[in-house]
Amino acid sequence: MRGSFVALLKKDFRLCVSGGFFLLALGSLILYSCYINLVYAKLDQELFPVYRYDPGKAGGERIAGVTDVGSLNELEEACADGYSVGLHINGDSVFGGKTEIMMVSCGIERLDHIREAYARSLLFQEDKTDALGQAEIIGVNTREMKNRRDMTAEVLFFELVAVGFLGVASMLFKEKQMGVIRVHAILPVSRIQFILSKLTLILSSDLLFAAVLTVVNLGMPEGLKALPGVLLQAGILSLVMALVGFLCAELLPDFKQFSLIYLVIAVFITTPVFLSVQAGVEMGWMRFHPMYHLFTAMKNAYFQVLSAGGLYYGACAAAIILLFLAAGWGLGREMKKEG
Repeated sequence: MRGSFVALLKKDFRLCVSGGFFLLALGSLILYSCYINLVYAKLDQELFPVYRYDPGKAGGERIAGVTDVGSLNELEEACADGYSVGLHINGDSVFGGKTEIMMVSCGIERLDHIREAYARSLLFQEDKTDALGQAEIIGVNTREMKNRRDMTAEVLFFELVAVGFLGVASMLFKEKQMGVIRVHAILPVSRIQFILSKLTLILSSDLLFAAVLTVVNLGMPEGLKALPGVLLQAGILSLVMALVGFLCAELLPDFKQFSLIYLVIAVFITTPVFLSVQAGVEMGWMRFHPMYHLFTAMKNAYFQVLSAGGLYYGACAAAIILLFLAAGWGLGREMKKEG
């Protein structure tokens, strides 16, 4: 039993090598790491520009991060881009008078609230008596490190979705063409071993990819701190996508139809998750989207935030078990069809 499983692993490993699977993963690792280290980590993402019109000079001296304008019309023009925020100060003082927040909505309510809160924080940054304006600092991330964590999480998520789904399917389609499925139908090899050998190979390569990507782009100290949580989420996502890919490859007759399914997953399932989390696009149904919770857990793991609870891990375990059973059923169906 053990010898047959090792033989299956060797066979799947040779399939991956001959198909250039590991070479592609290495190329992706180098390309992503170069982009994160040389481009994205260096981006100076300026926060929302804030402009102030203070005709009576009630606000006192200049405020760091706030640009003063000379008229109300100029203030309105500066805030017309749906990104900048304006402060129109009336009264005898900033804290005792009336301050109007002026901005054109960007169309995303949550982002509008963030813009308003940021403008108010600049306005009251020197008011030490304002309890609401003082936040407890529980951790420090430089802008560069935040960029590194953000992009590394996004790259790893999309890479695992693609590799897990396409990697195991490419092996299975190649075995179909070679007649390997027909041979396995008469050999004393269980369906569980057949599936586990592919899952073991895909999972091992995904975890190695995640570990190297994390350490290279976050640095050794920060990377090692985040690695346990990242590897856990990477393992869950890798197993889910590999089993989904395995099941689709069993049910679909050729790789062309399979590629169409992958396009649907990439465009209509994964992209909305990215838009919701990264761009702040509000979608009420997103909390029911499984990929949303997988992506959020991956992102939180890079920031070392433990937000996923027992319900999340229970749902992941149930999904993996159900997908594994479905893959076993699909393999038995395929073996019967082959002979």
